[in-house]
Amino acid sequence: MEDTIHTAAEAVPAEDANGENAAGSPNEGLRNEVIAAISEIFDPEIPVNIYELGLIYDVHVGEEGKVDLVMTLTSPHCPVAEILPGQVKTRVELVEGVNEVELELTWEPPWTPENMSEAAKLELGFM
Repeated sequence: MEDTIHTAAEAVPAEDANGENAAGSPNEGLRNEVIAAISEIFDPEIPVNIYELGLIYDVHVGEEGKVDLVMTLTSPHCPVAEILPGQVKTRVELVEGVNEVELELTWEPPWTPENMSEAAKLELGFM
């Protein structure tokens, strides 16, 4: 998995070092479906989906439908820390074409409001 952190607030490169997820590749469509599925999940305390909130640091779709996710939470003491990662994994497993999901929960780098997309910042009054 790459060491680069991708958030909704950044433009995600069209391909990684191996050329996977490149524009027009079969993995690109599946990656977009995975992101759409993740975008259906909301932090119960914040009216913004977790992708726009910037909690998803990386979505990597490999061969044969294997998805590697790196995510964080707003705080290690987040009330949903025990359930949100499981919800994300379960939701991504339901995406057609996904055969395996590995989810890594990380605290480095820590989440900050800068991770949020412009839309999330507007929704929450940060702009």
